[in-house]
Amino acid sequence: MTPTTTFLLLIGAMLFGMFAQSRVRSTFSQFLQVPTNGGYTGFQVARTMLDQNGLSNVPIERVPGELSDHYDPRSNVLRLSDHVYHGTSIASVSVAAHEVGHAVQDAEGYGALRFRNLLAPIVAFGSNIVMILILLGLFLRITGLFDLGLIIFGLILVFQLITLPVEFDASKRALAALEQGFIRPEEEPGARKVLNAAAMTYIAATLVSAANLLRFLSLRNRR
Repeated sequence: MTPTTTFLLLIGAMLFGMFAQSRVRSTFSQFLQVPTNGGYTGFQVARTMLDQNGLSNVPIERVPGELSDHYDPRSNVLRLSDHVYHGTSIASVSVAAHEVGHAVQDAEGYGALRFRNLLAPIVAFGSNIVMILILLGLFLRITGLFDLGLIIFGLILVFQLITLPVEFDASKRALAALEQGFIRPEEEPGARKVLNAAAMTYIAATLVSAANLLRFLSLRNRR
């Protein structure tokens, strides 16, 4: 693969990433203004789903920020942003249900999630040093450092690839749960759009990493 081709792939992936980030924010903002007919808050949806799955021991905490919602498997805590925690919109209940999906995956020992959690600390550390290793290896012509950076970058890409089925499965669980009484059939397309927009950001991040890895491999082969 030529340098020009890898550069164009990287630019395309980055543009798609920018589009995905813009799409998730605009979709979230759009459906944050659309209340559900049932009037359930994100907290109520999350609490009910957790209890129904035998996870009454999992607490729900509020966190600042927008789209800062997440399930923390280390402390076994579900954290929801204010808009989601208190909100009764399609966006609020969709995001809350998605995060519960991760809690259920964790409780069931979902294979992809367990593997991702195993890689998480390695990837977190590696992300802080990978570019330093690659740049030092490149400019100082130390092949060992450059190759170590490539290996770490490859692990980061593997982590992102594993994240995709984890996120898709959580969204599938979320939609199935919401359809059991939290939303009406006519509200389902909106919930699906919110969940799909979020998934798009993970796809974009994976494509950017893949394009970057190809670019670095191209540099490695030209040395």
